Amino acid sequence: MVSIVMPKISFVILTYNSEIYIEKLINSLSTFFKEDIQKNKIEIIVVDNNSEDQTVVLVKKFVNVKLIENKDNVGFSKGVNLGVSKALSEYIVIINPDTEFRRGDIFDVIEMFEKDRKLGVIGGRIINKNGNNEKSAGRFLKIFEVFLMSLGLDELLGVRNSPKTLKEVDFVSGGFMIVKKDLFEKLSGFDENLFMYIEDMEFCFRVKKEGYRVMFDPRISIFHKSHGSSNRGFAIKNIFKGLLYFQKKHGTLPSYFMVKSMLILKACLLVMTGRIINNKYLIDTYSQALKT
Repeated sequence: MVSIVMPKISFVILTYNSEIYIEKLINSLSTFFKEDIQKNKIEIIVVDNNSEDQTVVLVKKFVNVKLIENKDNVGFSKGVNLGVSKALSEYIVIINPDTEFRRGDIFDVIEMFEKDRKLGVIGGRIINKNGNNEKSAGRFLKIFEVFLMSLGLDELLGVRNSPKTLKEVDFVSGGFMIVKKDLFEKLSGFDENLFMYIEDMEFCFRVKKEGYRVMFDPRISIFHKSHGSSNRGFAIKNIFKGLLYFQKKHGTLPSYFMVKSMLILKACLLVMTGRIINNKYLIDTYSQALKT
């Protein structure tokens, strides 16, 4: 009788017009975890959000990759949730398509989970194309943090950060997040009301509310090549929407209106600045945000 080995880890990758990146990511995973994939300890799942380029064609070249094709662009949260629902493993690694795995033993991270039942999520270091660490962890964006963000002081005062040592944090980036599958499903995954952005923070908020810890481990890292397939105006608009949704869901009515006022003021000031200095980028980006 042949025993079936179930994978321990599933890499879940959400793609949308990712043809210039996806092959390199899959190749990096296939090289880094060659033996583990061959032994079925690791599986790779790609969920495609109806790409208009050659993403799907390229993914189909990899026989060891499980491909899920959506008929529409359902957003990041819903797409990832679908990928996790098809995973056969105990642990999920959510990773952006425009990245490559750099270093670290993923099974050492899994061992941390298995030694600590109250460990819910781990995030790793994300290195940008300039060789610098992205701010891939941080504090929950409540009223004070949004106030600092509206003044442009969020990075300076550590609202978003990249710890140099293993450290407990409020949340980690959904661009490189490791989570127990049973916990992810228990909490119904990412909130699908968040199309893109802030879903990682909101999920980690619920993880901590459930009594689990969120950790940042810089010993594991990925290389991030770009900021994905969304433009800056789209990103800012969805970040603003996400922050307001977060307050509506987890805050109070006064906190919601305070955050909304700060975001509107920030956007108005930047649109005005853009008009004064004739900066089309500022005008277009924050005009979109005001439509939130």
